[in-house]
Amino acid sequence: MHDQDITTALAGQVREAAATGRALRVRGGGSKDFYGRNPVGEPIEVAPHRGIVNHAPTELVLTARAGTPLSEIEAVLAEHGQMLPFEPPRFGPAATLGGTIACNLSGPRRPYAGAARDLVLGTRVLNGRGEVLSFGGEVMKNVAGYDVSRLMAGAFGTLGVLLEVSVKVLPAPEAELTLAQEAGPADALDRMHAWAARPLPVSATCGDGERLYVRLSGAARAVEAAARQLGGEPLPEAGRFWHAIREQEHGFFSGEGTLWRLSVACAAPPIPLSGAWLYEWGGAQRWFRGGADPEAVRAAAAAAGGHATRFRGGRRDDAFHPLSTGLLTLHRRLKQAFDPAGVLNPGRMYGEL
Repeated sequence: MHDQDITTALAGQVREAAATGRALRVRGGGSKDFYGRNPVGEPIEVAPHRGIVNHAPTELVLTARAGTPLSEIEAVLAEHGQMLPFEPPRFGPAATLGGTIACNLSGPRRPYAGAARDLVLGTRVLNGRGEVLSFGGEVMKNVAGYDVSRLMAGAFGTLGVLLEVSVKVLPAPEAELTLAQEAGPADALDRMHAWAARPLPVSATCGDGERLYVRLSGAARAVEAAARQLGGEPLPEAGRFWHAIREQEHGFFSGEGTLWRLSVACAAPPIPLSGAWLYEWGGAQRWFRGGADPEAVRAAAAAAGGHATRFRGGRRDDAFHPLSTGLLTLHRRLKQAFDPAGVLNPGRMYGEL
């Protein structure tokens, strides 16, 4: 498919929907349709709106239309020895840049290089009136509209249709090495927490309850020195292992029952819920499968300083942690400002929105 700009057509569809009160379901590659509440409304297809608009390797920035496949972006960056720092999961070959940013999804490198939201420099957005708005830019110094661009990350298309996104990119590391150590849940969390306080080139961690995996990335000498300090056995085919974790192709994710994602304080001890656990992000992201009541899961997450998301399986009408009264009021005001007719992805995050 050739690169193309269909801004005019997308704007016309939004304006017509706003005038008639029809809901629009914002859709890129469809790889994240499982995530959050059920999408509703007439599809507004963003995938044809694609193409890399600008890539300045020396400036470490890339701008692309929202429908551009992640695979295409990553291939272009690889040619220049660069990468998307937040290591985004695709969850399917059709994954797009816009869908990734709209869901604010990041992979194993997130605690060490930043989240998707942190790397967004600027956006062009189609609001619920069919108006094209621009925020931020292509350099870190351009702060005008910067926070609004970040606001679009994780909004699930409820505030606007992403048209273009500018992101910061980074050089790919010179060397990488993954080490595996025997470690139970408590030991794994203690080690990850201790490593975070040391100047180590850690770029990913994962504990499955029996073994702890740590990826080191950077200059070859720094990686070798850190490996001597940490110990453990080098993991063969480490790239395949981290791909399986990122894309949820690891055996843990094929289990039965609801898959919960808990975002908690990294130093929190193991959470007392019976089931299967997988730890990432230095202990800050914890995946859980078990028969616990949703209220119990969310209460446990709150007690650990965070929140819980129903990621896959089970009911979809309460996927996200309930909002406090104050936050719900803020969300409603933002929705009113960007999408006064309420036509963009209504109910995709919360039924009240």
